[in-house]
Amino acid sequence: MTLLNIGYSNLVAVEHIIAIIAHDTAPAKRLVAEAKESGRLIDATCGKRTQSVIITDSDHVILSALSTDSLDRRASGAEE
Repeated sequence: MTLLNIGYSNLVAVEHIIAIIAHDTAPAKRLVAEAKESGRLIDATCGKRTQSVIITDSDHVILSALSTDSLDRRASGAEE
């Protein structure tokens, strides 16, 4: 199992990530709101501004303070 550091010592299994999206789009905001209502939201920002939203195969939504580009680079390096 390969783990991806999503910031502030928070890790996510790369195999379970479906998508990493920008937080400022309308669909992302709806997705976050729905996940919050249903208890599937995980806030891994440690009080910082949300930069990206990670969607997992378990239908959880994870907020990260790192940019989508940064997470992409880290995920690409983790898979190698």
